[in-house]
Amino acid sequence: MKIGMIGAGRLGSALARRLLAGGHEVMISNSRGADAVSAVAAELGCKPGSASEASRFGNVVVVSVPLKSFDSLPAGDIGSRIVIDTCNYYPGRDGVREGLERGRETTSKLLQKALPDAKVVKAFNSILSTDLARGGGRTSSGAPHAIPVAGDDTDAAELVAGLVRDAGFDPVLAGPISDSWKFERARPAYCRPFDADQLRDALGRTKRSDFVAEGSWRAD
Repeated sequence: MKIGMIGAGRLGSALARRLLAGGHEVMISNSRGADAVSAVAAELGCKPGSASEASRFGNVVVVSVPLKSFDSLPAGDIGSRIVIDTCNYYPGRDGVREGLERGRETTSKLLQKALPDAKVVKAFNSILSTDLARGGGRTSSGAPHAIPVAGDDTDAAELVAGLVRDAGFDPVLAGPISDSWKFERARPAYCRPFDADQLRDALGRTKRSDFVAEGSWRAD
C-alpha cells in the first residue's frame, strides 16, 4: 500500500521506518517541501515530497503535525482518503484549549473538521517514538505491545488496524473518534507498554477526570 506522511519528526520517521519494513511504499513530507525532507527520506529509503504530493501519493495519509497546522493541510489533495491522526495536544506548543483539557473535544474531531471529506482514524499517537522505532516496549505479560485504533468508519478503522499489525503491534479497536480521548496525551493508557488485554482494561476504566502526572509515561 502507498502511504503518504505529512510530518517527518521523530514519531513520523519512526512510523515510516516500521511501515517500510512491513512492505509498504512511503512518501514523507513537511510544510517546507521535498528538499527539507530529502536527507531523512534517503536515510529511511523512501520518497520525499511536499505535503500535497504526499497526499496524492498515498492510499492512506498519516498526519503528524502540531494542532495549529491543521488548517494548512492540503484538504483538497487529501480528499476522501483515510487519514491516520497521530497528533497529540501539548498546551505549551498548541496553546491551552479548554475542550481538550477537559476531554470534551479530541484532536481527531478537530482534524476531521479541517478535513471534512476524509475518513479520520486515531492511531499511533499513544506510543513513545523510541518504542515505535524498536517495535514496542516490554509488556509485563510478554505479549506484543498493543496500540489503540479509533474511527467512525468501520472499514477505515479495520484497514488501519491492519497497518498496526504490519508495523509489528497488536491493534485494539477502541470505538469512534469521540472516544479517542481515552488514549490521548496524559491519559492512563497513554504511552504505556500494555498488551491487548491490558489496554482494553485500561481504556474501559478511563473516566473523563482521569489524567496522569505530566511525563509519568516516560518513567518506566
